[in-house]
Amino acid sequence: MPLIAPSVLAADFTNLTSEVRKVNESDADWFHLDVMDGRFVPNISFGQFIVKAIESIAEKPLDLHLMIVEPEKYVPEFAAAGADVITVHYEACPHLHRNIHQIKDLGKTAGVAINPHTPVQVLRDVINDIDMVCIMSVNPGFGGQKFIQKTYDKVRQLRQMAAEHQCENLLIEIDGGVSMANATELIQAGADVLVAGSAVFRADDPQKVIRDLKNAGQHTTQI
Repeated sequence: MPLIAPSVLAADFTNLTSEVRKVNESDADWFHLDVMDGRFVPNISFGQFIVKAIESIAEKPLDLHLMIVEPEKYVPEFAAAGADVITVHYEACPHLHRNIHQIKDLGKTAGVAINPHTPVQVLRDVINDIDMVCIMSVNPGFGGQKFIQKTYDKVRQLRQMAAEHQCENLLIEIDGGVSMANATELIQAGADVLVAGSAVFRADDPQKVIRDLKNAGQHTTQI
């Protein structure tokens, strides 16, 4: 079964405690937290104080997605705030190998995200250092966008590249526009972690949506 990581960015922030508890009581595996700086992406979300607040009531690991420039300046603070998985963007890191090992040296799971226009091949020289690759299936910065169909091919390409480099434990995360309409095909292609925001928090029954996404991986074979 895939790991399901509801994206808190789509939650009702006027009732954040209640929203976090809904995820606590669900079949979800992680909380996905999008940190935006208004520079790398055209939006601003929240910082380490909100991460710490969520960590204080969350009963599942925090999957932190840093959509910011110069992430190395803030990684230690977010690690201290309770992040378990920390993902930085390839496009924001001219010294990516250093960024990856900064995260790992803090005892955290290190992820690298790539934008829709970025080919998976750019990660070839660091793939053995990465714990997880986050493939953006929408352009980063806003929730509720339409899923980009090219994502399926990128997942297959990355899974093949991981096999060639004997990275059997590499996690592939998909972020953006994930729903029951594409979950099964993403899992078949090789995805391990599904980030779902609007599909979960704007549903009448978020826990059922999470359960259905989790079960989308049953009886599938990779293609």
